[in-house]
Amino acid sequence: MPSTDAIEPFRIEIAESALIELRERLARARWADELPGADWDYGIALQYLKELHSYWLDGYDWRKHEAVLNSYPQFRTTIDGQQVHFLHVRSPRPDAVPLIISHGWPGSFADFLDLIEPLTNPDPATGAPAFDLVIPSLPGYAFSGPTTEPGWDPRRIGRAWAELMQRLGYHRYGVAGNDAGSLVSVALASEFGDRVLGMHVTQLWSGPIGEPGELDDLTAADQQALDVRNWFIDNLGAYNALHSQQPQTLAHALADSPIGLLAWYCQIFRDEVNADFILTNVMLTWLTGTVAANLRLYYEIRQAELRGERIEPTEVPVGLAQFGNDYISMRRFAERDHHNIVSWNGYEQPGHYAAHQSPDLLIADLRGFFAPLR
Repeated sequence: MPSTDAIEPFRIEIAESALIELRERLARARWADELPGADWDYGIALQYLKELHSYWLDGYDWRKHEAVLNSYPQFRTTIDGQQVHFLHVRSPRPDAVPLIISHGWPGSFADFLDLIEPLTNPDPATGAPAFDLVIPSLPGYAFSGPTTEPGWDPRRIGRAWAELMQRLGYHRYGVAGNDAGSLVSVALASEFGDRVLGMHVTQLWSGPIGEPGELDDLTAADQQALDVRNWFIDNLGAYNALHSQQPQTLAHALADSPIGLLAWYCQIFRDEVNADFILTNVMLTWLTGTVAANLRLYYEIRQAELRGERIEPTEVPVGLAQFGNDYISMRRFAERDHHNIVSWNGYEQPGHYAAHQSPDLLIADLRGFFAPLR
């Protein structure tokens, strides 16, 4: 592990024995039964899972993806006692905007690979801004894990990211994020607003807090977002409840079964059609033994809420880009928590993993948001 404050180069080198052991487990897969015609009604469809399993066993090439990941400069350092892994890709442009981008669960730093070349090295003829990108693995995820002590909630992660950017020599920078990475970005922008040029996210998780009349006269867009959010909680929110209450109980099963881990991740990846994207994220958890640490993030978020800890409203410029099947952000409540929303865009194209599913749109939105803030 690196010494205090040291930043050391890192390269992914998974032992061949780990891949052999995984393949043996996959070859011995034991399948759950399924009711005739159940499809997705009770959870992940058996046929869908078997197709992914077959490709994982006989088609997916980890070494190819490992080489792609290693084509980007990676580093590790220790912050607040925790090992932190990150990509740091500098632009050739001297006027590049430093930007730290955070992922969520069940994603990873690999979610953002499609953004790197266009954002760091845009065509000069377009006049688009360039970025120096810092893409960390959240504490407890992939090569930033596992965590070794409690308390790694979004506010603590935000403080770690502020320290990371300081160590890299960036004193003013942008922040961006998806899923839990949006929460981390909010925490960072709230506490270190004097350092943050602007915050761009794909979700603003602000919502009703039980105040009288807060749901009266909602706009059509806010009512739609509330309906989508409520549907998700009622139909797909079981993972959130379990992660936030009993993550360790589930982790014992997922750490022992690659098929179980794949099925659990596919609750969220169910609309993703690229098997390589899904499996690379699953592999980054399986091969690093970090599934328990992944799940603990939700527990830490809930514990902070139970303690009454609240992230203060942000004052920095805020931009939102939300994509198809992910319309859950409500402007009424977002403006309560973010006092300087300067960009709010919605797109019909997918999806929750826009950096991978709709990269061109997300890139354009990021450029448009940060261009006047340089």
